Amino acid sequence: MAFFSIKKKSLILCMLACGLSAYAQNQDSLKTTPPPQEEDNVKYPQLQIKGLFQARYLVGMTKDVDVNGLHHTDGSGTDNNFMLKYMRVQVRAQISKRTEVVVLANLADFKNDPKSRVLENAYLKYTFNPKLAITVGQFRPWFGIEETYPIDIIKSLDWSNQYTEFGKLGWTSFQIGMSATGQLQLGEIPFQYAVSVVNGNGKNQINDNDNGKQYSTRLVFGLSKKYNFNVGLNGGIGEVFSKKVYALGVDLSSLIHFDPKWSLDMQLEGKQATNHVLYNSIAPELRPENPDQYLIRGVYFLPNLRYEINHKNLSAFELSCRYEYLDTNFRMASNPRQTITPMFGLEFLKNYGARIQLGVQFDRYKHQVENTSQYNNNLFIVQVQSRF
Repeated sequence: MAFFSIKKKSLILCMLACGLSAYAQNQDSLKTTPPPQEEDNVKYPQLQIKGLFQARYLVGMTKDVDVNGLHHTDGSGTDNNFMLKYMRVQVRAQISKRTEVVVLANLADFKNDPKSRVLENAYLKYTFNPKLAITVGQFRPWFGIEETYPIDIIKSLDWSNQYTEFGKLGWTSFQIGMSATGQLQLGEIPFQYAVSVVNGNGKNQINDNDNGKQYSTRLVFGLSKKYNFNVGLNGGIGEVFSKKVYALGVDLSSLIHFDPKWSLDMQLEGKQATNHVLYNSIAPELRPENPDQYLIRGVYFLPNLRYEINHKNLSAFELSCRYEYLDTNFRMASNPRQTITPMFGLEFLKNYGARIQLGVQFDRYKHQVENTSQYNNNLFIVQVQSRF
């Protein structure tokens, strides 16, 4: 991928400079909410309560591999499972024309150790105007396409493997910090931006785990209104345990309407970053001085074909097939993972109000490692969800 060869520091500094001059951050809400109206007779505060239920049934179709992808040479492990993935509740309080407070919790995470889970969004957002809004608290900093979507309208089974790994590195998922976002016109081109600074050690943490911070920016250019074609540039620099780290990414997205019933949504995204989590897991006397010897690189492509039925009992059906390539340490010990996830979905209420999805996740590794999750496997999934 040619863009990974660009000099990372000059690109990131350029992107940061451009970003400071200009789309308001898409909050991780369960439904898109329009900006507040500038009406003098509106009474505040205004409260909105929304939610999401999502459950799955999983069947492992590979011998000696459990439903979590872990290989067992002794034949143990669970190969089928009912799973409650999300029971989200969001409260949004519009406390003035320009100020809102958002809280989002996933109650299903109480099944795990809730210490660093359950609470997802918890932020205050102040909108000066369409060109500038400030968000402070725990939120999802923009660093790719997936941050602009809530989980309940993901076109595939779940977030990409790339998104999950970059969340562990502090660039995506829920982080604690501050963000400036906005939107404007560059001539005839719609332009959106987000510039963020975060602790980078995940959600629900009492303190940052070091004195370093991670700075990132996302710039989005709307190059075709007819085909809803957007190009996103993502860059980040930071310091983790006194070591410099970086991240880069490019993404393309398009939504093509063939007619009022048929449409095709496509996403293509690639990223590369310092894998500082892996670097810091190695004993100091064994690891090199430069953490950039440990690099992660990934790409995914997700086409989604949708047909609007608009029957009283069935709103639409969708077909998608995501391809992913991810190598978490391609320079030192490369073992790429390729994942193909075909999915078929039926939507029973408009705007994903109720949906059933069926699919299979195929995972393949260049080198299989026994008794680890780096092992080829096939997983069958039935997923049901309702958003309200």
